[in-house]
Amino acid sequence: MPEVALQQRKLWIAEHRDSLSHYPPLLLIHGAGGSHLDWPAELRRLPGITVLVPDLPGHGRSPGPGRQTVSAYAADMVALLDALHIRRAIVGGHSMGGAIAQVMALNYPERVAGLILIGTGAKLRVHPDILARVRNEPDAIYELLTTWMWAEDVPEQVRRLGRRRMAANDPQVVYGDYLACNTFDVMTQIQRIAAPTLVIGGTADRMTPHKFSAYLAEHIPRAELVTIEGGGHMMALEQPQAVAQAVAAWLERTTFEK
Repeated sequence: MPEVALQQRKLWIAEHRDSLSHYPPLLLIHGAGGSHLDWPAELRRLPGITVLVPDLPGHGRSPGPGRQTVSAYAADMVALLDALHIRRAIVGGHSMGGAIAQVMALNYPERVAGLILIGTGAKLRVHPDILARVRNEPDAIYELLTTWMWAEDVPEQVRRLGRRRMAANDPQVVYGDYLACNTFDVMTQIQRIAAPTLVIGGTADRMTPHKFSAYLAEHIPRAELVTIEGGGHMMALEQPQAVAQAVAAWLERTTFEK
């Protein structure tokens, strides 16, 4: 099912179906300036569960425009679940995708069976230089972000590939993403999240430091924290087996309402 028609737009989606799964489907939401390829195959094809991995509007293979608020992206994801006739899903998000997942859990709790929050926080302030320059000087900003997003021991060719993927997006879309992140703040609300939650943070994450993950785990009532040693912001691509194993183990020990 490469393309799903919503009321006012279409979304491209990668799908791995498991008709025998006893879990709710897993919806994986990528971060700012990203695409479904920010999720490694180990998670996109996680055994024993149906996995849905969309490109957000204006990203990857999904037509634009993008959004400028996290709540608008969250509404898009609920519309996607509606279009697929999915009542409840486990929602996983990386970075801005984690912000979208949190807003879904807060604003649409009946649709969220569980949360997986990777390299994200309850508040995502953006460096002023990024907002000021990303539309007019995208190459310089993408170069800067490349140095921040990956752990120091990641091979240069991996960094270059990540930069090319980000540069494939319209700078206006990337600007909208970072504007959405900059206005996102649910620090005083996350204690209302009722869904079981897995928080995964990396010790070498310079975009969303590990303390952001610790805060989520401490304030979401049913949350637990897994730490990826040496993991940068793109820890799911850097250490895919470690992240996939953490997710699989959490799924196995968690009871979800379908």
